[in-house]
Amino acid sequence: MKYIKKIYPFVLPYKKYAFLNIFANIFYALFSTLSMVALIPMLKVMFGEGKPITETPKFEGLLHLGDFFNNYSSYYITTTSAEKGEVYTLTILVVLIISLFLLKNLFNYMGLFYIAYLRNGVLKDLRDKLYKKIVELPISFYSEKRKGDIIARMTSDVQEVQNSFLAVLELIVKEPLTIIFTIIGMLVISPKLTLFVFIFIPVSGYIISLIGKQLKKKSDKVQQENGHILSNLEETLSGLKIIKAFNAEGRFTNIFQQSTQRHFHFSNDLMHRKNLASPVSEFLGIIVIAILLLYGGRMVVLEGTLDGASFITYMGLAYNILTPAKAISKASYGVKKGNAAAERVLSVLETKNPIHNKENAIKKENFENGISIKNISFRYDDYDVLKNFSIEVPKGKTIALVGQSGSGKSTIANLVTRFYDIERGEILI
Repeated sequence: MKYIKKIYPFVLPYKKYAFLNIFANIFYALFSTLSMVALIPMLKVMFGEGKPITETPKFEGLLHLGDFFNNYSSYYITTTSAEKGEVYTLTILVVLIISLFLLKNLFNYMGLFYIAYLRNGVLKDLRDKLYKKIVELPISFYSEKRKGDIIARMTSDVQEVQNSFLAVLELIVKEPLTIIFTIIGMLVISPKLTLFVFIFIPVSGYIISLIGKQLKKKSDKVQQENGHILSNLEETLSGLKIIKAFNAEGRFTNIFQQSTQRHFHFSNDLMHRKNLASPVSEFLGIIVIAILLLYGGRMVVLEGTLDGASFITYMGLAYNILTPAKAISKASYGVKKGNAAAERVLSVLETKNPIHNKENAIKKENFENGISIKNISFRYDDYDVLKNFSIEVPKGKTIALVGQSGSGKSTIANLVTRFYDIERGEILI
């Protein structure tokens, strides 16, 4: 969750699209449930169920909403069929159902339409900020990091953040609301049967969470190995002449194949766990459907407390929960997988630049006399490269630095250009 909070500021510039997406998803969830509930009166007409009611039913409160809906649908069927015939009544109900499904899919498209701007906008801003940070960081940062790993963070890791965290934004309102509205519809039809659904949701959530515990760790290994592959490729292309000069093609090919083999192994482990979510959640759902068929069938056949049309619609609503439940389980895996990618991206964004200007620093706009290096010292890790080194370089003169490899010649040039900060001494221009 801590990584979601850090990604959240990138969402704020596009909050307008987030609110529009939420608005569309609320109506999608509402019409998704209503389109199923509207099947009850149609099925009553087709199967000739329901007692005739000629007087307008009275609404007696939310606790009796199910009875009011059944009575009112029976009243409409009775009066309309008496006036214009059953075929006309059935046609009106079919048109109503088609209209509700049309509105459901229209709002579904609107939700996806608006979320596209948010997802792609966050992706763009994240890459822009990451590139700006890469340019700002000192050369010393890249002496410790491989270029291929940085490229992997800029490309595949940022893309993974979009595919995981931002995909959750699509589900965080849409799927839970669909489940809530569906459960309300199920409660209206039969509170007894709905008890099984309340038992199913926490049990299935617990089982799915057990499967996904190690997903972040496995995803992190995949992302790291992907960085190694790109690093090996970048180093190979940069040093191809040297590789060929020393006939080292076989050795480098072997190193690359070892990396791809590790990536193959880690990716298989990750995909196996991820792919387990959907079948497990669907199997748990089918178990509940089977229980509902047994118990609900008893209510229809033996007890007579539920009519056939309502039971068929109820089963449709119960199955309607499976799709959002599976989507939520996949999203939970996506968050764990995205944690690893977000951690790698944010580790770059949150890296402190050790080189910074002093307050009210003098702006040097001309070069007059020369460069004076006085008693500078510098070390890489625990290795002293320069110690109390001094030199004067007058303007217009050429000074040659001669020495063996590793004696500090390139380091002096890097210090003058301030690719690194000196530890002691001073460089004057």
